Amino acid sequence: MTRIISGFAGSIAISVPPSGTRPTSDRVREAMFSALEARDAIDGMRVLDLYAGSGALGLEAVSRGASHVTLVDRVIRTAQQNAARVLKQAPAGTRPELVSTGQSVQSFLDSARSFWDLVFLDPPYDLTTAELDRNLVALVPRLTPGAVVVVERSSRSAEPSWPEGLEFERRKDYGETAVYWASAD
Repeated sequence: MTRIISGFAGSIAISVPPSGTRPTSDRVREAMFSALEARDAIDGMRVLDLYAGSGALGLEAVSRGASHVTLVDRVIRTAQQNAARVLKQAPAGTRPELVSTGQSVQSFLDSARSFWDLVFLDPPYDLTTAELDRNLVALVPRLTPGAVVVVERSSRSAEPSWPEGLEFERRKDYGETAVYWASAD
């Protein structure tokens, strides 16, 4: 079972799509969000969750104070249901903005006009490095200065090619999972 870890929706159970996803483990999510909170990179931020699946990363961010979250995945129904469940827990007088779209990540990025402060890319492990690299190139013009980009991959996958405008910071492995951190110039 997957749960929101902390914030106003902490401990709320969320559903996982029946197939085709690999939810980020609680251990990895907790480590990611602890690092993000230490950087003051969540509260009030505009967040983009690409390859959202259940929406766990974006919904964790909204529960911890993000002002806006966009969830993107071809199959978005489960994430939308989870978003409704999380929003019911929002404190009175606050209503974070949650947007979801059921289209491919590349198509979304190619047509996007908004800007984001924090981006999660958690594609299926079988996504090619070349496709991930195309996603990153299309993402760069949509980032605010200093935006944080977190990419989750198999620890056996090749490191993404970091395009101009996105500076690699570090990699941290958690068993089979590698988490890459980068920031916008």
